[in-house]
Amino acid sequence: MRGPTDPLPRLRSILAVPLCFALLKLVLQALAIANYGWFRDELYYFACSEHLAFGYVDHPPLSIALLWLERALLGDSLIALRVLPALCGAGTIVVTGMLVARFGGGKFAQAIACLCLLLAPVYLVIDHYFSMNSIDTFLWALAMLLAARVLEDARARNWIALGVVIGLGLLNKASMLWFVGGFGLALLFDTRRRLLLSPWPWIAAALALLMLVPHVLWQVRNDWPTLEFMRNATQSKMVHTSFGAFWGQQVLALGPASAPFWILGLFWLLVSRSWRVFGVLFLAVAALLVASGSSRPNYLTVAYAPLFAGAGIALERFTSTRRAWLRPAALAWLALLGLPIVPLGLPLLAPQQLIAYQQALGVRPRAQEHTAEGPLPQHLADMFGWQELAARVARVYATLSPEERAKCGIYCSNYGEAAAIDRFGPALGLPKAISAHNNYWLWGTHGCTGEVLILVGGSADDPHADFETVTLADRTQSEYAMPYENGAPIFLCRKLNMPLAERWPALRAYR
Repeated sequence: MRGPTDPLPRLRSILAVPLCFALLKLVLQALAIANYGWFRDELYYFACSEHLAFGYVDHPPLSIALLWLERALLGDSLIALRVLPALCGAGTIVVTGMLVARFGGGKFAQAIACLCLLLAPVYLVIDHYFSMNSIDTFLWALAMLLAARVLEDARARNWIALGVVIGLGLLNKASMLWFVGGFGLALLFDTRRRLLLSPWPWIAAALALLMLVPHVLWQVRNDWPTLEFMRNATQSKMVHTSFGAFWGQQVLALGPASAPFWILGLFWLLVSRSWRVFGVLFLAVAALLVASGSSRPNYLTVAYAPLFAGAGIALERFTSTRRAWLRPAALAWLALLGLPIVPLGLPLLAPQQLIAYQQALGVRPRAQEHTAEGPLPQHLADMFGWQELAARVARVYATLSPEERAKCGIYCSNYGEAAAIDRFGPALGLPKAISAHNNYWLWGTHGCTGEVLILVGGSADDPHADFETVTLADRTQSEYAMPYENGAPIFLCRKLNMPLAERWPALRAYR
């Protein structure tokens, strides 16, 4: 017989509201889970999962290891691929609800925080397709919850748990370093800075770094490719973002309806003696991103869970007596203004319907990279054209004699094109693709000499100018794809003037 101190009833009470919203999250993501098609990065991560390693040029290994496991358990279908990001999104909601309870909030506060997360466009996007971002957001929320536990109870087990989550976060995405730096800085300005005099935070940090050692060794063996990738991406890929534009993009990413809430939540955190650390942490990360000028504004969205928690608690306390009517009004505000934006994040509408819907709302896709936008925003446009690309390449490949096909390589200008060939090409009889873009460069030429090469896309850095003959054999075609993938040339090239392996080192493109 359970005693009165049994924690299960309290745990059930804490989880009741977050679990309901997590279920709604899963239903919402399921409605769009197979719509449109494979996302560019999904194809690339799929290719990476066939080359398991302790690191990759543009990301650490954890997300790829999880994808490999997901494929082993659920198969290779698009729906199977998207189960994990949907679960991470639901998990972020549950953890945020627990964070509300840790901060001292009740069920209404949980409902506010969870509804903000549920309808935020940025989370609808990243929880739709497989990438490291949904995992990153979940691990940040979990790290926030464990950090809150540490602030109340600095026992060794809480520090160790936080160190493990930070280690996992670093193995998933380097942005977890922002959490470490922000939390450490916030503690220095807090009355609980004495916690840093204990050995346990340093043991936790050492544990996180120990977990990262295999990835660091991989970086060393491969001449630190991620540093080169980050430098090139910052200098030539990302659009410069001003201070005002950065915060304007926060409003759009989280949804205009939630802006008053996370601003209120930030204020509540900053005036709270117990939880000011999380307000300072958020501002520290924001300052870093604003100062960089070229960071994507959505990089900050991993840090909003405490702000939504603070907003819920502030409203709950403000409406605890005579202002109870404001509670349904606040929930209705979020729902009625948030629901119409959902189709801009999730592919619930057919493309032409979505284009018309965007025009009706006065919304235009905004570029975050130095590329032109098409009629659809990039997170949706990059789900079109990949199977069609593989089919067009296959038609060019079929025109070759059996002797030429035996020595033909398929060179793609970026990892999306190459990964599309690798995913859809085997059923069409195509060989594995090669590319100099990011990790494809490390995977090499697969023995291709350059005597016969089908080149997809092309730029001044690609080798087609050094062939004896170059024929424009076809062009890609996809109405809704990104403009640079619609009409991209497909060249048939013969007799490279040097072995491709000799040319390969100069072709490297980490960006």
